[in-house]
Amino acid sequence: MQRTDTFVRRLVALTGGLAACAAFTMTAPAPAGAQQKPVKIAVIVPLSGPWARQGTLVKFGAETAVAEINETGGIKALGGAKLELIAIDAGDTAEKAKNAAQRLVAQEPDVVGGMGAWLSTFTLAATEVTERAEVPWLTLSYSDQITARGFKYVFQSSPTAGTQSTQAVPTLIELGKSATGKAPQSAGIIGDNTASPVSFLKPMREGGLEKLGMKVVMDETYTPPLSDATPLIQKVRSSRPEFLLFISSTISDLKLGLEKMNEFRLGKGAIPVVGNGAHMGAPEVVKNVSPDLLEGLMFIVANWQLKGQDRIAERYVKQTGEPWITQDGLAGYGHTWILKEALEKAGVADKVKVAAEIRKLDLKSGPAADAFPGGVKFEANGRRAGAPLVIVQWQNGRPVSVYPTDRAFAKAIWPKR
Repeated sequence: MQRTDTFVRRLVALTGGLAACAAFTMTAPAPAGAQQKPVKIAVIVPLSGPWARQGTLVKFGAETAVAEINETGGIKALGGAKLELIAIDAGDTAEKAKNAAQRLVAQEPDVVGGMGAWLSTFTLAATEVTERAEVPWLTLSYSDQITARGFKYVFQSSPTAGTQSTQAVPTLIELGKSATGKAPQSAGIIGDNTASPVSFLKPMREGGLEKLGMKVVMDETYTPPLSDATPLIQKVRSSRPEFLLFISSTISDLKLGLEKMNEFRLGKGAIPVVGNGAHMGAPEVVKNVSPDLLEGLMFIVANWQLKGQDRIAERYVKQTGEPWITQDGLAGYGHTWILKEALEKAGVADKVKVAAEIRKLDLKSGPAADAFPGGVKFEANGRRAGAPLVIVQWQNGRPVSVYPTDRAFAKAIWPKR
């Protein structure tokens, strides 16, 4: 009996010791140099449908930054943890974009932040979901509504469409005056009914052009994609504006419009055309639209390659095989680096703490600041403080920055009537 009791006591002691050892093993910190769990970030952009190309360019930019970060030591505050990019297709409707965001928060509960969904209409829908899930979300989309809803987890890196509109028109008028000796007196407007063009044109339609001494001689709205641009361009031909604001969210619509203008003898500088959005400078534009039709076309954009972004552009071109970097690639690259900087400051892969650190960022140097002219600092409403607009023009078969003049690669050419 005594032997049995002794055996039982020894067995209990041994079992307890093994349990304590197991508990220590489970809770002890990983030794230095151990492989850390990847930190997940997300990109939701159109990867199918009419906006797939632009979404792909955003994804390319994010992939370029992820590769660069992982090659240079990962997230140092997290023991060198690597970034892992989760890419989800936003599709071709706002409902699909919202569903993509719902899939993300349901299937990837440990994601610490993300970016997307390119088209403002899609971003408005997707961020309704990411905001409730407290996922910090970075977007290049232009619509003023995105950061006018009181959301706490949405960060807009681009100047809003309204801001671009207010700043751009006086600049464009001055460009026209410098080139021709007289400021243009009339303007025509063609815009699709998606969120960003609506926001961009709102200040102009509500008296902005008239205040600048310009008469609006035509104003047409359409639903993309266009099947026939004839009715719209007939209005241009009959009204003859001194410059045309053609605010389209699809390359196919731009192509139809420029071809029809040429057919009606309104192209090739007969009427200067000004657009809005990075898609107007995407590499495939020159593959689908004759270079002579593109020559002189200007577009207003939140970001484009400027002096000082050469290293980013070279890395992007080398990794992706693209001929140049667009706003989409710069945004994907810069947003990824913003998340990296916030993770370093948070010191933990926690989405709420990462969002808190994004709100406190004030970056004037480094890859994130290099990607965004003016640096990275967000206002209380989530808009990037001091975000300037950029004006780009097709010259000699390539879209080059012409404004701001101190960092531009070329001087603007205003097509003469």
